[in-house]
Amino acid sequence: MTTDDIATTAEIARLARGTLLPSFPGATAPRWLLDELEAGLGGVTLFALVGNVPSQESLAALTAQMRKAGDPFVTIDEEGGDVTRLGGHATGSPYPGNAALGAVDDPELTRRVYRSLGAELAEVGVNLNFAPSVDVNTADDNPVIGTRSFGSDPELVARHGAAAVTGTQEAGVAACAKHFPGHGSTVEDSHLSIPLVDADLELLDRRELVPFRAAIAAGARAVMTGHLDLPAITGGVPATLSHAAITGLLRERLGYRGVIVTDALDMAGASGAIGIPEASVRALIAGADLLCLGSHEHAETVAATLDAIGEAVRTGRLSPGRLADAARRTARLREWLAGHAPAAVDRAAGLEAARRAVRVFGALPGWAGAPLVVETESTGNIAVGPTPWGLHPWAPDAVRADGAGAAYGAGGTVAGILDRAKGRGLVVVLRDAHRHAGQRALATALLTARPDTVVVEMGLPVWRPGSAVYLATYGAAAANAQAAAELLGLAPTG
Repeated sequence: MTTDDIATTAEIARLARGTLLPSFPGATAPRWLLDELEAGLGGVTLFALVGNVPSQESLAALTAQMRKAGDPFVTIDEEGGDVTRLGGHATGSPYPGNAALGAVDDPELTRRVYRSLGAELAEVGVNLNFAPSVDVNTADDNPVIGTRSFGSDPELVARHGAAAVTGTQEAGVAACAKHFPGHGSTVEDSHLSIPLVDADLELLDRRELVPFRAAIAAGARAVMTGHLDLPAITGGVPATLSHAAITGLLRERLGYRGVIVTDALDMAGASGAIGIPEASVRALIAGADLLCLGSHEHAETVAATLDAIGEAVRTGRLSPGRLADAARRTARLREWLAGHAPAAVDRAAGLEAARRAVRVFGALPGWAGAPLVVETESTGNIAVGPTPWGLHPWAPDAVRADGAGAAYGAGGTVAGILDRAKGRGLVVVLRDAHRHAGQRALATALLTARPDTVVVEMGLPVWRPGSAVYLATYGAAAANAQAAAELLGLAPTG
């Protein structure tokens, strides 16, 4: 091997390393990660479920530790609402999610909420946020988007997506519009399979692509690809690995010039059949600039992926120019980040948005005392995770029951609930009841015996019992719950 060969190999390794966003467990950076950062690692993706965010103070210390070793992109999924990592995974987010903001339909308020959320991220050293979701949620039974979307109307999603991008970036944090070319029309979860989006280019142009165009026009510094099969465009290949989707559609048709980052490559929709190293190579060939590896992809995955990229260059599958192109884009993003000052945190914007989002159908009863609150069991999707939700912080004797009325505590059966509710009001809290037959059955049983039962829907208000007094919050964040609790007289206003 000649000196030139060694220099070329080292340069390829440096360029390849600069595309990677691995993860790590715990609240301190392990030695291998610090070594990789010193060698030019692109950055990291933080995940609450692997212990990266026990508190905002510890996160600030962690990001400071990493920046002593390199100049990483510190990325996170902080959408507000149901998908929250910045402390909200333990307590619920103080900011409502996109469905609530879309229900209010005040783009300036959306901008305020995202600017404040961005300010909180900047305070702890996060500089690239994987938000907003600009998916147009046209499938009611979508298992992974739902309240993460501003709505089902492309123009509404576009104006709020643009406002979210603007607000985030006013706080000095790069926004990342996702999940290109749009995850809202499918009933499959790309964590588990490759969802099919049955849309030709004409339909994409007037539906899915409308918000991406708006986000790009608003100056979005990053766009995230989705692991979605669009047969008319990608021919059976997920968009993340498709040159036609990334280079043809996003770069050439939409004219996007910023950084393209993949959704997590550990998801089955990307790597289920081929593995993460090969998925990484294919994503780079397709035109991606940064590779989010996944929540449990650490030193071993980094080493294997670097080997795979190096081999792809040696065999001619991947050109060094493609890696250099990615490096130029990420360098421009770092320059942009260095030139922005953070904004002020404005949590009042979150509660204002949650209060304005609530829709009340029927006249709320004037209870003499506190009502009995019944909270149904609702499994969150993989993206949401086990974030706390519900009205129990304001209802100490709340009953937890699954859709069949099975007890989570004393009095959890339908008969037991009715017995405990004698002489007092009754509230049943649902979450995406249209997706859970058991929730609908429980609510119906309670309403049959107690027509004065108040129904609170904390997901999408698709299913609504016709005779009930009904509240729709458009999300299950802490801010949404407080807004509902205030209207029900469980929490003081002010």
